Amino acid sequence: MAKELADGLENVLAFMERLHAESIAIFSKLSNEDLQRKCMTPGNAPITVWKWLRLMTEHEIHHRGQIYLYLSMLGVPTPPLYGLTSEQVRARGLS
Repeated sequence: MAKELADGLENVLAFMERLHAESIAIFSKLSNEDLQRKCMTPGNAPITVWKWLRLMTEHEIHHRGQIYLYLSMLGVPTPPLYGLTSEQVRARGLS
């Protein structure tokens, strides 16, 4: 991200929160008919709006996975995605 958009952790977090709020405002106004319409991707490919929204979520998940991988390679602990680690789930299954 360019420093012109947000410089420093506090400004980056504020930028992210602002864009998230803007996105939710847009998504909440979509009707069922809107979700069935076609839109164009940045690569000029037509796609149904609901499929485009699903792909946006999948793309975010992909990047979260990348961040978790890099943090793991650096030895930085990360929070579990679903509340429990795999080790905690196994331990509870054995008791």
